[in-house]
Amino acid sequence: MDDGIERNLGAQPIADIMAEHGLKPHDLVAASTQQLTHKMVTRACKGRKLTDNTKTKVLNALNLAAEKNYTLSEIFNY
Repeated sequence: MDDGIERNLGAQPIADIMAEHGLKPHDLVAASTQQLTHKMVTRACKGRKLTDNTKTKVLNALNLAAEKNYTLSEIFNY
């Protein structure tokens, strides 16, 4: 079943940002005030296409954990 939509988009900038701050997926899950799972964070880093809602949850958790204000365009390249 091929619907013509590319879902795997390669490593994303969020992976480098997390490494720069010494963060693991668990750190984002622990910092999140929303329902965020380890699987969501891992998929975000690997470049699996995410919904806008999930991307926002990951962004909010990253901003809390890193104590910075990143934007979606800085952490995802799609």
